[in-house]
Amino acid sequence: MKAFDYFCPKNLEETSELLIKYGKEAKLMAGGTDLLVRMKDEEVSPRYVIDLKRIHDLNNIEYDGDHVKIGALTTIHEVEISPLIRKDFEILAEAASVLGSFQIRNKGTIGGNLCNASPSADLASPLIALDGRVKIFGKNGDRVEKLENFFVGPGITILNSDEILIEIQISVPPPNTFGTYLKFSPRRAMDLAVVGVAMLITLNPSNSVCTKARIVLGAVAPTPLRAKKAERILEGNQIEKNLINQVANLATEESSPISDIRGSAWYRKEIIEVLVRRSIIQALEKTK
Repeated sequence: MKAFDYFCPKNLEETSELLIKYGKEAKLMAGGTDLLVRMKDEEVSPRYVIDLKRIHDLNNIEYDGDHVKIGALTTIHEVEISPLIRKDFEILAEAASVLGSFQIRNKGTIGGNLCNASPSADLASPLIALDGRVKIFGKNGDRVEKLENFFVGPGITILNSDEILIEIQISVPPPNTFGTYLKFSPRRAMDLAVVGVAMLITLNPSNSVCTKARIVLGAVAPTPLRAKKAERILEGNQIEKNLINQVANLATEESSPISDIRGSAWYRKEIIEVLVRRSIIQALEKTK
């Protein structure tokens, strides 16, 4: 690991000033579970590291009447065990529970998981399925953006050089909404997802017709991918076996996976079909 200068600002304004001053030579550090490993392997060698740990306002989970707000420095484990998250956002708690090891979940943060912009990021898919938004701080003030639009490509987000992700906002889903997050990886923990699927469906209680669907795929495109065509054929219909097969096939067609050390494109497409079908079935089982 190459030598670097270390800063630990007390507030967002000071952090933004440091980012403006040092530009591309600086890196923000939240939990450090990704950055420090990459620095050790000399994949990145920032001259300046800006540690966010002293900005305590960024570590919280609270309900304001309209949204649940999750501070960017909230750890993955805190998301996993939060009674509020487990009650109203089970799909997010499920995803947090399969992210890395217990040690990683205790240090890694929700903001770091999103800002790394990995196509296989476990929390990105369920948060997009929940129509999540992100609050961003910069020199020109705050802005709120849909999380679906936050990712530009592998390792790239819409954040400007002076900006910091400070909060994730999610609304409580409508009644009779059920979902699940499924991840396929060689090992249950530690490994990145070969494929991840977040499924969220809302049913009309009187006739079991699907009124809203979200299907978000991870690790099968440059960014987390909503399978919008597959969503549309779910909406307005009762969910039965033939429809489930159609949805799984269409979601597979919408994906554009690559071949890498973790799996070939063909293999990933096979897994997508299986996981989408399984995720719908598991979501429906929660209605009983």
